[in-house]
Amino acid sequence: MNVYGTKQIRNVALLGHGGAGKTTLAEAMAYVTGAIGRMGKIIDGNTISDYDKEETKRQFSISTSLIPLEYEGEDGPIKVNLLDTPGYFDFVGEVEEAISVADAAVIVVNCKAGIEVGTYKAWEICEKYKLPRLFFVTNMDDDQASFRELLLKLEKEFGRKIAPFHLPIRENEKFIGFVNVVKMAGRRFTVNSDYVECEIPEYSQKNLVIAREALMEAVAETSEEYMERYFTGEEFTLDEISSALREHVIEGNIVPVMLGSGLNAQGAKMVLQAIDKYFPAPDHYECIGVDISTGERFTAKYNDNVSLSARVFKTVVDPFIGKYSLLKICTGTLKPDSIIFNVNKDSEEKLGRLYVLRGKEAIEVSELRAGDIGAVSKLNVTQTGDTIALRSAPIVYHKPEISTPYTYMRYRTKTKGDDDKVSNALSKLTEEDWTLKVVNDTENRQSLLCAIGDQQLEVAVSKLLNRYKVEIELSKPKFAYRETLRKKVEVQGKYKKQSGGHGQYGDVKMSFEPSDDLEKPYIFEESVFGGSVPRNYFPAVEKGIAECVLKGPLAAYPVVGLKATLLDGSYHPVDSSELAFKMAATTAFKKGFMEANPVLLEPIASLKVRVPDKFTGDVMGDLNRRRGRVLGMNSDHHGKQIIEADIPVSELFGYNTDLRSMTGGMGTYEYEFSRYELAPGDIQKREVEERASKVDKGTA
Repeated sequence: MNVYGTKQIRNVALLGHGGAGKTTLAEAMAYVTGAIGRMGKIIDGNTISDYDKEETKRQFSISTSLIPLEYEGEDGPIKVNLLDTPGYFDFVGEVEEAISVADAAVIVVNCKAGIEVGTYKAWEICEKYKLPRLFFVTNMDDDQASFRELLLKLEKEFGRKIAPFHLPIRENEKFIGFVNVVKMAGRRFTVNSDYVECEIPEYSQKNLVIAREALMEAVAETSEEYMERYFTGEEFTLDEISSALREHVIEGNIVPVMLGSGLNAQGAKMVLQAIDKYFPAPDHYECIGVDISTGERFTAKYNDNVSLSARVFKTVVDPFIGKYSLLKICTGTLKPDSIIFNVNKDSEEKLGRLYVLRGKEAIEVSELRAGDIGAVSKLNVTQTGDTIALRSAPIVYHKPEISTPYTYMRYRTKTKGDDDKVSNALSKLTEEDWTLKVVNDTENRQSLLCAIGDQQLEVAVSKLLNRYKVEIELSKPKFAYRETLRKKVEVQGKYKKQSGGHGQYGDVKMSFEPSDDLEKPYIFEESVFGGSVPRNYFPAVEKGIAECVLKGPLAAYPVVGLKATLLDGSYHPVDSSELAFKMAATTAFKKGFMEANPVLLEPIASLKVRVPDKFTGDVMGDLNRRRGRVLGMNSDHHGKQIIEADIPVSELFGYNTDLRSMTGGMGTYEYEFSRYELAPGDIQKREVEERASKVDKGTA
């Protein structure tokens, strides 16, 4: 593949709902540019993008794939780095990685299915990152597809920014071409995206006039001179129109709508033309980071004539193709066999060859210039989010903003002795996917696998089996309850043992009561008078309490909010010891705690749920059923409400699936641990019964 300069590069993310046709469009674009000789099909499992076994098995994208295409643009050849992203919400981390290096986006909409949840999410992410975008309406070859109806919905949902650049031409109810609104010309498809000029049908004239007028208004708004000419009825030249539209598209004031059929490769070439004409090269943007040597903010244009800096936005770990670090060059030029400095790790690494990845195919290149996206294999230290630069010019760029995983399950290794294999395999999966996390929950003695949703967990389990030949099983996690007491009691604890020679003797009188501080396990005090217990045994008494609160006598959960006071006792001048007083304190604790009205406390989370206005009633009703307390609701000023609530952590199990079901996938949530509160009687009873054996055996 040829080397391209910054101005010749276009980095474009393909976004949209799952099943809308992103991968098929990518395949069509690769075909019309000659990158492949034959279009693959998702159903046949032979597309460039979906090369992973899980993707071919499930017939949808799981990971973002990079597809570099060479296209002969109006002003010479350009390189289009297509980033084909998954449409299903569980794999949003892949989308966020792609967006972090994209300079524009194509939102794919299936004309028959219409605007779906993924369409809204794609729009929202473009708005968040201020990305220029266009809509490509696919599936136009379906007789039931109504472009006019879809266009009205797009305008209703996304406002006056929506601008149809194409209108469909049909003959005998079949899609055979389109009207180019910008050039006011008809196009009839011949083979794939190729076309010949044709007459504009009479039935298109009315819609064409409306669409054309809207475009001319947009052109006029780019300057006072154009506005004057527009009002005097003067026509704009095609160059003036294209230039003005490019300015508006880059600024996000206009979002073109184009159309075609991905399966038939119709319209793919038009999308490439639009990418060339209307989307910006990387040098339109700035790289923003921190200069480590000064601690000051660093800003630079994408420029290949300065010192090297690049950021790794994704890692691919595959048993067959190996490990690749995908990076975007920010400044300078990256060449093979050079020494790079990982600024985050303060470490140098030697590069081997440079590649661009086209799906699973690694194509070697002689260099990568600023703005381009490529890959390096077998880096030992460098990970996703790291910045590489020159040691003499250490710049750090911000890491991609990746969603936090809130769904988790407990996992166990199915085969004894596979623990190390599972650990290594999971380490590789989490290196690839930042939204997949492994947590070692020492308190509950369980290993947790965290993800965005259940589907992602299912895919992870399948990858472990098929890629790494290890099996795990998922189950409902245990939740961290606490024990505390409700009233004050005074008890005696005595430890006496005689077995020839020196015996053991310790005797304490203690009070146990609530400390009203659930942040601390216990507070220890003493009010002993007259030396009934020598001071040198006080630490032993406290040590007994400290060990006891680790596992309470009610249900073997940690104890919190306890105040223990040593009141009195007795000792033996020969037989007393630190061990004896520790054991006496332990006896007193177990007896006193169970007499002091012990209760279980459950963990409470502070929850925020973001949903469209129309779903607030359903969501609040569901939160009430989950024992949640709704604290308030605020608008985000973008048509959604943020519902704030306190809810038991145990009731959030399965919430991700239920929230999506209630809101059609539009709802999102986040939470963090807040505090412990008294658990209801039925839950206390169940937990005490389930954990009775753990108390008896003395194991947590």
